[in-house]
Formats: sequence, C-alpha cells, structure tokens
Amino acid sequence: MAYEPNVPVIPDKRQAQPLSGRTGSAPDRDAADADVTPPVRFGALGTSSIAWRRVLPAMAGCPETELVAVAGRSPERAQRFADRFGCAASSYEALLEREDIDAVYVSLPPALHAEWAAKALRAGKHVLVEKPIGTTAAEAREVVALAEDRGLVLRENFMFQHHPQHDAVAALVAEGRLGGLRSFRSVFCFPPLPSQDIRYVPGLGGGALLDAGVYPLRAARMLLGPGLRVAGATTRVRRSDGLDLSGQALLVSPSGVLACLEFGFEHAYGSSYCLWGDRAKVTVDRVFTPPAGYQPELLLEEQDHTERFTLPAADQLGRCLAGFAAAVVTGGAATGPREAQWREDAVATMQLVDAIRDQAVPVTVDE
Repeated sequence: MAYEPNVPVIPDKRQAQPLSGRTGSAPDRDAADADVTPPVRFGALGTSSIAWRRVLPAMAGCPETELVAVAGRSPERAQRFADRFGCAASSYEALLEREDIDAVYVSLPPALHAEWAAKALRAGKHVLVEKPIGTTAAEAREVVALAEDRGLVLRENFMFQHHPQHDAVAALVAEGRLGGLRSFRSVFCFPPLPSQDIRYVPGLGGGALLDAGVYPLRAARMLLGPGLRVAGATTRVRRSDGLDLSGQALLVSPSGVLACLEFGFEHAYGSSYCLWGDRAKVTVDRVFTPPAGYQPELLLEEQDHTERFTLPAADQLGRCLAGFAAAVVTGGAATGPREAQWREDAVATMQLVDAIRDQAVPVTVDE
C-alpha cells in the first residue's frame, strides 16, 4: 500500500517544451479497448486504507470493471465498504465461492498476500494483488506457478508502471540523448506513520523494504532490464524488534550500470529517479504516486545545456485497472508474453528483496 502525500499540484510557469510525438500520444502498454463489454466483475479481499481511498473508488468508476462484493475480517467494516460502493458484503471464503466474480483484488496485509492470492487462483479467479506479491521469492514463485498452471491473469498493483512518463524516459535513452548509461538512482521515502499502522508489525509483513523499497527495485528492473544483482545494502532497524525503518541498496546490471536505491518511512517525502549517462542525465520527480491531474516534468541536463519537458497528465490507476481488465477479457492473454513478463517481474523483485535482506548491514536505532 503506497504512501500518498496530500500535496497540491502547483502550476508550472516556466516555458516547457514537448518531448516528442511519443509523449502526448504514446499508447499505454496496457490500454484497454474502450468497447470492452461486459465489465470484469471484481471481488475485493480486504478493507485497507488504499482500497477505501483509491482503488475501489477507481474500480467503481472504471467502465471496464464492476465491483460486486467486498470481504473483510470485520463484518461491520465490510458492510461499511459495501454501503459506500453499492455492492455486497461478504466473508473471505464466501466471496471466493461466488460465481458472479471474475477477478479478485487482494489488499490484505503483505504477509497474507500470497496465501489469499493462491486461494483466489485455486477458486478460478484472476488476481490483482497489492504489492508485494508475497514476503519472499519462494512465496512469489508458488503463486506465479499456480497462475501459470490455471491459465489465469496475475498482476501486482504497481500502478506507477502504467504511467506513460516512463515511456518518455525510455524514448530519451533509445534516442541516445543520455549516451552510455552509467548509473541509476531512485528514492521512495516518506514521513513516519501512526504507531498503530500495520507497516510497523513484523508478523504482518511490515518494514520499509517490503512497503517502500520494492518501488525503486521495480523501477530499476523496468528501466535497466533483467539480471540485476545486489552488490551491497544497509538498513536502519528498530532496536525493539529488528523491523527495518529505512535502507539503501546498491545493485549492478549485467552491462555494468550501478543502481543506488533508497527507501524508508522516516524521511521527508521523496519519490524520484535519475538515469545518468556519459552525455547527459534525466531526472523525474514524483514518479511513484503522481496524482491523476499532475503533469510530470523531465529534467534533461547536458554539459552546457538544460531542457525541461512537461508531459501530459495521466491516471495511472485507471490505466492499471483498464489494462488488467483487458488482459482478463482477451482470450489467451494469461499465457501470452505480456502476462509472463508481469509474473517474471514479480519473482525477480522478491529475489532482490531476499538478497537485500541477506546482505544488509543493520544499523540499530531507538524508536
């Protein structure tokens, strides 16, 4: 569940340039056909904050999706969700037995993601699961193998990957504007959370690496490709129970690009990445949780020249849901290369998480 600051969008009064024809009209890699009918019928497992604030309102408003039922540990909380979204309240098990549900959205604590994603797949449902898919690579492999065996769509809800600003960055790299890539830097950090937040509970899959660290890890894989390995890491851990509050990791790509990643929930807000080559570097801010109306800005810095490119706003959550629905309704999509890539990325991300855990040098701190 991503931290999302309540930061207003400030109009940009500087002269901005269009990047290229790719930016304004680049097709969403997962865009759904506007004429897809009927909508994919969803059941939601979990009554989380991100489900209440973001995902379920978007699902209820998306033409390609229909919210049929919500299940929660607390019947009263499930009913509150059902009343707001005009759907049925249910228990977890009963929801999976419903024949009027095509897909399940899982927004339980991370320690329960793999277990309930697997149960939904065994029930014959497609699955959109909040990140991370599990707490270890072994869990990720088990769920992925189940989806492959059943021929069902399985994706993590990494909304940021659906924003076309990353296509614009990739276009700069492909056009040779950066030259040979040398390094990648990314941060996803935010202020401390309320003490009762589940992200402070180790037994529920808490900790900064699973909650925030997976974002720059996924961005590194998205922009640098497969084969990343962990060269080193450090974490600030809570003295009372060893929970990681923040950390850094150094990765290396097969071509020798160094990736420096920082994550945590004990900082002022930061959400950015920078690709640095031997000719120029490009920096993008607010890369992981941009509001739907926010116009991203790319900063390109060369030796004696700087350019700023303002890109069109995009609703990454809406595109995420529409893309998932398109995969569900397209015959054979679950076994195609696009869905295979989502599954491969899920496992690879958790392999990196495991490696960071194994190699991290802990720095013990008091709360």
